[in-house]
Amino acid sequence: MWVRRRRGGFGNVAGAPGISESLWMRYGSVDSGTAISPRHASIDPMDLSIVVPTYNEAPNIAELVTRVASATSGIRAEVVFVDDSTDGTADEIRRVAAEAVIPVRLIHRDIPTGGLGGAVMVGFDAAASDICIVMDGDLQHPPEDIPRLWRRYVVGDVDVVVASRYSGEGTSGGLAGASRIAVSKSATLLTKAMFPGRLKGVTDPMTGFFLIDRRLLDLSTLKPRGFKILLEILARTNLRVAEVPFDFADRNAGESKASFRQGVHFLTQLTMLRFGKMSMFAVIGGFGAVANIAIVWLLTRWGVHDIPAMIVAAETTIIANFLLQERFVFQDVKKEASGVWSRFAKSFGFNNAEAIVRIPLTALLVSTWHISVVISTAITLVIAFFARFLFHALVVYAPSRGSRRGVKMRTREVLEELDEQIMAPGEL
Repeated sequence: MWVRRRRGGFGNVAGAPGISESLWMRYGSVDSGTAISPRHASIDPMDLSIVVPTYNEAPNIAELVTRVASATSGIRAEVVFVDDSTDGTADEIRRVAAEAVIPVRLIHRDIPTGGLGGAVMVGFDAAASDICIVMDGDLQHPPEDIPRLWRRYVVGDVDVVVASRYSGEGTSGGLAGASRIAVSKSATLLTKAMFPGRLKGVTDPMTGFFLIDRRLLDLSTLKPRGFKILLEILARTNLRVAEVPFDFADRNAGESKASFRQGVHFLTQLTMLRFGKMSMFAVIGGFGAVANIAIVWLLTRWGVHDIPAMIVAAETTIIANFLLQERFVFQDVKKEASGVWSRFAKSFGFNNAEAIVRIPLTALLVSTWHISVVISTAITLVIAFFARFLFHALVVYAPSRGSRRGVKMRTREVLEELDEQIMAPGEL
């Protein structure tokens, strides 16, 4: 079946209607088992697409579809399963789709790239409606709450409706035990503390149950790294948010996917999200430091004097760092900035000036305050790191005249721009 793609035109990639080629390449191939109930001649137009990422949820599929169909009576809705399962979930979805009273589609990914977040991105791209609800397949997100999210959205004053466990009369009773509840609330507090501006007024940024207008998202720029796709969206996109309280239910069947490994993935995701660009900037700086030491060692082994060896090493790594930053850190903004030679001159000049200032400052800390040379070096390097990132984000890669942002910015705009640059993902 051919299905209208979001950006216009028609297409079918690897048997999955509506999946753009770029997204298919990023988030994994799919099989040809896309299913739709034969009683539905078309899935377009739709009021609402319900995207359900699944991993080994076969026992829950039939009840989920039945309850979604009942809850969405009077709403033109479809269910889009994006399945990464290794059990019989895909076959169960096909069986249920053949008898369902609402359109049910299956996209089974052979390669589950991006995990749950990647699955949601694929579902967004394949959806027949621009208005999408994301929910889990284990029935902990009650389908009966779908109309509440829908009614809140159609008021017309928000872009996202979040089903919150921590707002109003919402509950988190479905979490297994007091320790899980404590971990969930602690993680929520940590997340909100790291994004005080963007998550202001959002009580449950890590819920997996929400409604969103996908037209407001640039799917090609989102880089989900874990389970918390809503957090990724809210942190990277300025959206109007409303919340609807809901009761987080007990799992219907199957096993919970929560684990220590998932917790580690969450902390990694949170760190990369909060310090995405800066993290990559730091990684490149670290490689540069190692390369600097290696070059000095090699040149001195060849009989080169210490001072020339250090100069050659420093200049080589400054140039190499610039090239790597161009490719992996500031690739998304360099088109709006000045020309490459201008950017190189600014970067090269600042890094050399920084080194000229940093070395005497390190010596001053040692001689005046009697701080060890190792600690003094570490202090000045940390200061230098933030200075370098600030300079590159706001000067080297500042938009040129005539681009989308003006040259002059107020203090608040500078801080907001810096925050945006820090959070923007580095390209890996």
